[in-house]
Parts: sequence; structure tokens; C-alpha cells
Amino acid sequence: MIYFDAGATTLQKPERVRRAMYRAAAAMSSPGRGSYPATRLAEETDFRCRSLAAALFDVEDPACVVFTSSATHGLNIAIKTLVKPGCRVVISGYEHNAVTRPLHGIPNVELTVIDAPLFRPESMLAEFEQALDAGADAVICTHVSNVFGYRLPAEDIAALCRRRGVPFVLDASQSAGMLPVSMRELGAAFIAMPGHKGLYGPQGTGLLLCGHEAQPLLEGGTGSQSLLQHMPQELPDRLEAGTHNMPGIAGLLEGLRFVAEKGIDRIAGHERRLAMRAEEQLRGIDGVELFCEKGFDHQTGVLSFRAAGRDCEELGERLAAQGAAVRAGLHCAPLAHRTAGTLQTGTVRVSISVFNTPQEVDRFTAMVRAAVR
Repeated sequence: MIYFDAGATTLQKPERVRRAMYRAAAAMSSPGRGSYPATRLAEETDFRCRSLAAALFDVEDPACVVFTSSATHGLNIAIKTLVKPGCRVVISGYEHNAVTRPLHGIPNVELTVIDAPLFRPESMLAEFEQALDAGADAVICTHVSNVFGYRLPAEDIAALCRRRGVPFVLDASQSAGMLPVSMRELGAAFIAMPGHKGLYGPQGTGLLLCGHEAQPLLEGGTGSQSLLQHMPQELPDRLEAGTHNMPGIAGLLEGLRFVAEKGIDRIAGHERRLAMRAEEQLRGIDGVELFCEKGFDHQTGVLSFRAAGRDCEELGERLAAQGAAVRAGLHCAPLAHRTAGTLQTGTVRVSISVFNTPQEVDRFTAMVRAAVR
């Protein structure tokens, strides 16, 4: 199988991730729940994972690195902390349902959508500035579109927010491990990311980087301050009710180590080169429409396309039958498709990881050529 669906999850993981999960399942209990070896080992692993994440993402205090079950989990904490009924919120036109659905669940939110065209960061920045000048209680922005690989001007948008004192939330689902993400430089209220995509950890893991006081989404046992009948004020305990996923955390630690050793710039360069190779070959196929920019200056290793006269999901099925794994349809991001003008058709998305090869790209484009005949 040619696996080109890293934007959903990186199915291909470093072997060390699997080994770490197996060891944790056999040898670790819960951190902070005792003094015996199994809990001590869990505490050490927990601390090492937080500390490495803090170093990678420029977080001053590892305690501000909170374990979640997914980026969606983290975004829900961030949104429900900052956004109350009647708030004015500004988002990009490329947000995932992990952002839009929680917002729509809060009554009377005044939502401004910045629907600037694809690969036009200057236009997007100007529209964000105009919206912020009109007043906002929070800004939520994806770093990279999960549909189109479009790198939004998140650093510049964060700077606009800092100057106006508006809390900024970054969805780093498609950038963590693939682009530099600095909590210190962004000055974000929260940054949410999954563990199972560009960080090469297991599914069921995520991180929420906290630069703002947070409201718990779940309440329960923490292994600390047990006499209290409300959640502790201190991070990370305030946001980590219940038993920790130690096999997941152990696997995520090894994924973070893998990314740190490979280097984010090296990973990003490899993925972009393969996406550009795919773009060059797909451009020569009659009827194929590509959503990309020349040179991929504002694009990661993600490429969306559609074929004239072909239903995208049917095309995805044809490619699957030939042995290629891609994502077709609306990608849980109808807002992004509406902004880009692809809501009625959807697209087929190619999303590449560090484990993919030029030979796989060549075989895949031959499959597309056969599928669209």
C-alpha cells in the first residue's frame, strides 16, 4: 500500500514508538498514584515527554504542557475557556470542524470568518487586521489547512492579537512536527496539536500548550490535593482528570524524540519536495485540477486535486482499489472547501510523511492517470 494520508494520521510510525507502548503497557501504572516502581516509571516517562515537548515548542514551564486525547480535545478546552455566550470571535476560512462545531455549540457567538483566497496570506492578514479593529474577544486560527496544505500567516496574525490584547488560539494539527511552532514567539493563549500526526506518536494522544488560565473540560481524580472537591488550580493537574494514557504518552515521547533527531526543517523539506514532485506529474494529466501554488512557498507536503467528470469519493475508491490510501471528500472541513470554492465537489487529498519516497509518488501518479481514463 502507498500511504498518502498522513494528514489524517501517520500510519507509518518509528518502530521505537511501538516498542515503547508495549513496555509501558507491561511495566507502568499511573503517575502520582503511589511510590512503587511501576508508578515511578510512569512519573519519569510523563515528565520526560512534557519536558521534550516544552523544549520543541518553546514553552517555558513543562507544567504548561497538558496531555489530551487529541487536538480536538485541546481545542474544546481552549474554546470553552475563552468563548462565552455573546462573545465576538474571529476565525480563518480554513478551520476544521474541531473549531467550528464547538463555536456553534455556544449560544449567540458573533462569528467573523476571514475567507481570503487560497495562498494569499497578505489578503488574509489585511482582513484579520480589519476584523480585529472592529473588536474581538478571541481569535482562533489553523496554522496549516488540513485540506490544501496552505500555511496561513499565523505568526503575523498572532502579532496583531498581541498588540490588541486579544487571546490567540492556534490549531497546530497540521504543523506540529512539520513547521516551527514557538509558544514564546506567538504569545498564544493556547496551542493544540495531536500526537498521532506529525509527531509520530500513537492515536489517542495530543498536547495542549497553555499560556492562559484554563477551564477544565473534565473533572475527577488527579492524584493530587484529593481533599479538594474542585479541580486543582495548578497545571497540568487542572486539565488532566482521570487515569493517564501511559502507553500513549510513552509512544508519544519516542515520536517526539524521532522528530527532534530528524529535525523539523529536514522533515518539512522532504515532504514538500515529494508534494511538488506529485504536483508536477499530476499537472500533465488531462482533466486534473490542482490546488497549489507555484514553488509551494506557502504550502506544506499536502496537495489537493479533483478530476473533471469524476466524483472525488469514487476516485478515492478507485485509487484504494489500486493500493493507494488517500482522503477524498470534505475532510471534516466544509468551511475550508466553501472558502476555496470546492464545497460541491470536495477534493482528493495527498498528504505525505517522512516515510514516503519518490518512487511511491511516481507509482501513485500512474494510478491517478489510470483511474481518470
